[in-house]
Amino acid sequence: MLLPATCLLVAGGTLHAQRAGVLRQVKTPHPYYFREMLIPQVTSGPSGAAWSPDGGELVYSMQGSLWRQRPEDREARQITDGPGYDYQPDWSPDGRRVVYASYRDDAIELRLLDLQSGRSSPLVANGAVNIEPRWAPDGARVAYTSSAHEGLWHVFVVEVGADGPKGESSRITADRDSGLPRYYYHRKDQYFSPTWSPDGRELLLVSNQRRVWGSGGFWRIDASDGKNEREIHYEETTWKAKPDWSRDGRRVVYSSYLGRQWNQLWLTTSDGDNPLQLTYGEFDATAPRWSPGGDRIAYVSNERGNTSLWILETTGGARREVRVERRRHLHPVGTVRLMVTDAAGAQMPARMSVVGSDGRSFAPDDAWRHADDGFDRSERRYEYGYFHTKGTASLTVPAGNYEIEVSRGPEYRVVTRSVDVMPGFNPPVRVSLPVVDDVEARGWYSGDLHVHMNYGGAYRNDPTRLALQARAEDLHVVENLIVNKEGRVPDVAWFRAGPDPASRPGTLIVHGEEFHTSFWGHVGLLGLKEHLVLPGYAAYANTGLASLQPTNSRVFDIAHAQGAVTGYVHPYDADPDPGDTTRALTHALPVDLALGKVDYYEAVGFVDDLAATATVWYRLLNCGFRLAAGAGTDAMANFASLRGPVGMNRVYVRSGAPLEHRRWLSALKAGRSFATNGPLLGMTVDGKDLGGEVALPAGAREVTVKVRLRSNVQVDHLELVHNGRVIRRLPLADDRRSATATVRVPVDRSGWVLLRARGDKARYPTLDIFPYATTSPIYLTVAGKPARSPEDARYFVRWIDRMRASVDAHEGWNSDAERVETLDLLARARAEYERRAE
Repeated sequence: MLLPATCLLVAGGTLHAQRAGVLRQVKTPHPYYFREMLIPQVTSGPSGAAWSPDGGELVYSMQGSLWRQRPEDREARQITDGPGYDYQPDWSPDGRRVVYASYRDDAIELRLLDLQSGRSSPLVANGAVNIEPRWAPDGARVAYTSSAHEGLWHVFVVEVGADGPKGESSRITADRDSGLPRYYYHRKDQYFSPTWSPDGRELLLVSNQRRVWGSGGFWRIDASDGKNEREIHYEETTWKAKPDWSRDGRRVVYSSYLGRQWNQLWLTTSDGDNPLQLTYGEFDATAPRWSPGGDRIAYVSNERGNTSLWILETTGGARREVRVERRRHLHPVGTVRLMVTDAAGAQMPARMSVVGSDGRSFAPDDAWRHADDGFDRSERRYEYGYFHTKGTASLTVPAGNYEIEVSRGPEYRVVTRSVDVMPGFNPPVRVSLPVVDDVEARGWYSGDLHVHMNYGGAYRNDPTRLALQARAEDLHVVENLIVNKEGRVPDVAWFRAGPDPASRPGTLIVHGEEFHTSFWGHVGLLGLKEHLVLPGYAAYANTGLASLQPTNSRVFDIAHAQGAVTGYVHPYDADPDPGDTTRALTHALPVDLALGKVDYYEAVGFVDDLAATATVWYRLLNCGFRLAAGAGTDAMANFASLRGPVGMNRVYVRSGAPLEHRRWLSALKAGRSFATNGPLLGMTVDGKDLGGEVALPAGAREVTVKVRLRSNVQVDHLELVHNGRVIRRLPLADDRRSATATVRVPVDRSGWVLLRARGDKARYPTLDIFPYATTSPIYLTVAGKPARSPEDARYFVRWIDRMRASVDAHEGWNSDAERVETLDLLARARAEYERRAE
């Protein structure tokens, strides 16, 4: 009998109640998308520029502060410096003030900066997320996007006087339930990215009214009351269109990825007619803003990887970068150099975090800044910020005290230093990282099975940069899963069989695929030898790919024919209950495993309930199936705000030296693995290693289990799990970071045993809901009989019955033959569970 999930990992809610998402006021689903693509993030390069009324200067955000600069100059002048992160400035028509968004106190408020006095005052401070402020042409109103109404995106207008707001803001967009089957977006319509008509009577904004996919098309509405809505242009868009209405009233510039994988600048009329492309390149061009004269467009590009600010001349197409060679800071600053070495003194790549006394993070001017997507408010004011380095980094920061944290994956201790930075140049800070456990010396190599090199984020990543991220996290294998973000596939051009040329000994970058279907569940295809499985998605409602075919089973067949290894990724956020008819249950893992098509399972992955993930896995193992533990972060490696860096969730595979991709995948499939976000585990049973089998004669016997734990993060429990039950809670050392034990375990029937470690709460340096690790099982076969659990087999029979009901109700088939084939697939899997229930 399998214990309920509360016995497996204890109640998920109590485990990670301390850690909560960034800006949790927003109730739109899939927050990791809009947080990166709509909400501004800190980057070391420029973002969000706006012109002065005379067209002679630009104001923009950089390093979380506001700066002003003449485009022809090389000097930028800082005009804000905390206490929060400042973004998205817009210059008032009279040139006296700048309105901007400021992230502080767990919200984003709008503020007014008086450019002469430097005084900043609140304009909208309601505890919500308020972004994208835009002055009306009369200078008496500001339109903006806010989550203030039910946590959903709406456009508001606030009147502005000489001393701040004049009365309350007014929501001008409608609260409308679409009734549509949206997956990535809320059922209610959303509205954002407002821009004014030159006469101030209308707003142009983005809304997904009547649309299932994409963040929305372009709509014109009355600025006073939101009436007279009309859609002037539709394409999918994914948060980044940000249209800007020219001051002559005739033209609209916006960012689009229509027909390509990267955003570029496009031009249309104020009625949305005949869009034309303005810029070209395999990179993103976003956040366009017309100059007052309409002869230039300022925009942000990531063509060099990091963000940079450019100006496009609308006649002739000349482009020039707004370069920053000198910075005039508001307050005294100091420069400090950081160096990371191993125990022998050799420089090595690492992850660094530099945090000031006000809670803000800092980074070098050329670093890719990243930030965690959740944090414990009792521990810090802002989410953890970090950057990767080859081994040295130089930072210029306001004078003051800083906490410097250096880490390099689970095999190294995290080292923290407190440093007082004085004005001017400071002595270098050297940090040596001690080793927790050298598992590579014993033939173990770590890999992240679920990474997306590019996925619509602020940066433009490539295999060379991805390899640096991996080395800084001490990660050996990166499986870059090429995947669509709605209608585009950012990394499709990078596919090739075998490791990428950017790989080097000890660091492999490999391009695989994540096949997307919200109906059957997302799956990973590793080691494809010939081609991607395209289109890379199915069951997309209201599209030409609305059919449930190809099923994941068919996709696995195509992948296996190319020698690929296949698995299910980020499985379950909640324990699937076949008896709960209020929730859909169509995830096809039990079907595909019964038919012999699944090679691994993300036992540690991008989910909010590891108990549910473990519960389903244990039930499948109890039915006699063998399924290896994998791990994947689902890291969007070009995001500024992401859930953990590459390798946060990783699998260690004992494939032996030297590291070779095919051998590593074979060892993974064989179950010679453990999955972790921090703790390092080891276990043998009667001398058999992970993934192995211990054959025992009939009758009661005891087996000898040897376990080992080494960890750079404290854990609270080390547990031996046998056939779904915790049978031993093993003692930890006083520091709760290590354990070594040998125990005898009675065995009277076939089954399996695994070792797992876990914490009761989120703990740094693990950027996850809590520290957790699990080995793959070692299988126990008594008297040659397979493991069986009739109760668990019947559970999956009920599961498949629920799937059949959903398949029967589906109306998007291309042919009846597809439907019949799918129902036959379910019937064969169901028969296998019925056989195992006997």
